[in-house]
Amino acid sequence: MSPLTLYLARAFGLFCLILCAILASRPKASLQMLNALVDDPGGLLTIGVFTLAAGVACVLGHSVWTGGYLPVIVTLLGWAMLVKGALVLATPASGLKALYAAMHYPHTFRFVMAGGAVFGAVLTAAAFFAPV
Repeated sequence: MSPLTLYLARAFGLFCLILCAILASRPKASLQMLNALVDDPGGLLTIGVFTLAAGVACVLGHSVWTGGYLPVIVTLLGWAMLVKGALVLATPASGLKALYAAMHYPHTFRFVMAGGAVFGAVLTAAAFFAPV
């Protein structure tokens, strides 16, 4: 397994685990911040630009579709970031609000964060215990 795959899997896993755990520990404040972000064009621009840039960098640096599940997951996460960044930049705030409403986000927030934390923990463990 390549050192880049292990590095990115560890980084993505730890990021997801820590972020989801923190957001889930403060659901009211987290939801208030997310709602405020959707109403802030500058914030959306910043999130979209950085997510798109990270996604492009990951896709250009790590487009590996063979070699086991870990390289494929890292590649899919890179593509997901690229697509998410482009969609955040291209979608009006009303569209993002409609998406959150369709997901019943305030009611499913803790469930989504718990799923994200579990995914992050599994990805982190797989990356740290993968054969080099």
